[in-house]
Amino acid sequence: MDVKNTIKETIINLLRIKPEELKDDVALEDGLGVDSTEMVETVIALEKAFKVKLNIKEITKSSSVNDIAKIVESKLSKATT
Repeated sequence: MDVKNTIKETIINLLRIKPEELKDDVALEDGLGVDSTEMVETVIALEKAFKVKLNIKEITKSSSVNDIAKIVESKLSKATT
């Protein structure tokens, strides 16, 4: 499973944005104008996609695709150990 691509696909589908608008290092809130409701929806969608529990505050604080990928990968590695 390619974590970063899954995150990008989830965000693109959920927020209905063009793939070229979503850069790996751009914060979702500041760079794309994602509001708090959309962030909650994003976290829920990512939890379903990866079958892990994510902390909304952690995701909101570090909300670029790269940052979210690190968090998800960390959760996935803990789940398999």
